[in-house]
Amino acid sequence: MANRRAVRCRIKDTGGISDHAERPDRRRGNKPRPGGAGTVVIDHPPRLSLLDRSRTRVGEAESVSLRATVARAVQAERLGYHRFWVAEHHGVPGIAGASPAVLLAAVAGATTTIRIGSAGVMLPHHQPLVVAEQFATLTAFATGRVDLGLGRSPGFTAPVRRALRQADNDFTADLVELRAYLAGTAEISLHPQPQGALPLYVLATGTGLRVAAELGLPVIVGGPLLGVGGDPEPGLAALAGYRRAFRPSPQQPQPWVAISLDVLIADTAAEAADLLLPEAWAMACGRTTGVFPPLEPVAAVRVASRTPRQQQYLEQTVAAAVAGTPARVERALAELADRTGAAEIVASGSTFDRAALAASDAALAALFGREPSTVAPVEPGR
Repeated sequence: MANRRAVRCRIKDTGGISDHAERPDRRRGNKPRPGGAGTVVIDHPPRLSLLDRSRTRVGEAESVSLRATVARAVQAERLGYHRFWVAEHHGVPGIAGASPAVLLAAVAGATTTIRIGSAGVMLPHHQPLVVAEQFATLTAFATGRVDLGLGRSPGFTAPVRRALRQADNDFTADLVELRAYLAGTAEISLHPQPQGALPLYVLATGTGLRVAAELGLPVIVGGPLLGVGGDPEPGLAALAGYRRAFRPSPQQPQPWVAISLDVLIADTAAEAADLLLPEAWAMACGRTTGVFPPLEPVAAVRVASRTPRQQQYLEQTVAAAVAGTPARVERALAELADRTGAAEIVASGSTFDRAALAASDAALAALFGREPSTVAPVEPGR
């Protein structure tokens, strides 16, 4: 992409924050203001990260999707992204990412500087001790780079929950237990011991925000809480409640918010809209049939027969994303970060065309003042 506009960023000294604590969020607001021709200056700009769910493609082996996740992490490091997140899903044909700890081990071996994390490990599916052991092991191979994001989703279906031996766990109690293992204050000693800091994050909705505030943990929010394409006020009220109720902790002395949403960039608005279609169609199918399928090519999605309900879900997914030309995405992200006081933007978009996804990642990095290198399309072998 030519003639990209860069978001020129001035980062002020945050002062007094430990190495493993996230810097303060932007809740006081730092509105974008002119900074010369074709630029926007944002004080305390949000950091930029990617979330890759290892989305599968029609006609492609699942192993290809997993290797593509690792290749995307390598590219993200080269482009200057702050962090690379992976997810946990079970029994989903369209997603190969089922084991964050195992996948992050592969990512750790292929990278050297970028932070890597789970967004997230679904704690009700696991024993806290096992999660602590897995991620403490990861820190031996990526010391000072590992982040542990935790969610409370109960799983897609009853059969999946039974297969995972899921009990009616108390998310707050599990979080407290996990943190005690990592801190060395539990009745059982953790081995291996974590090497360096291992920060915890909460993937938050209403209940998750309350838990995170009580325990003094940073949050990652997305979906309806952001109000993209809808009413932002309920989400803003929820975030304000988190900040008011926040209790400082050794990890995080101040409230901290990251926002996660689909972000895709192309040379034209029409091309960017096309990039959204495969993921939006898969989401519509998942919500109406219970089966979240692999991504299909744009041409196939255009001609796919769909019910009125599927069309509604497709349009809602598109409306909740930020997609378009670099200039349009720049404006939208600056406004969203200012409105939410986000300290980090987690771009979670995907599309069928891996080369287009790599180009979008490079364009997004360029908006945050990073010079994109020449990136070859990510085409892992079968």
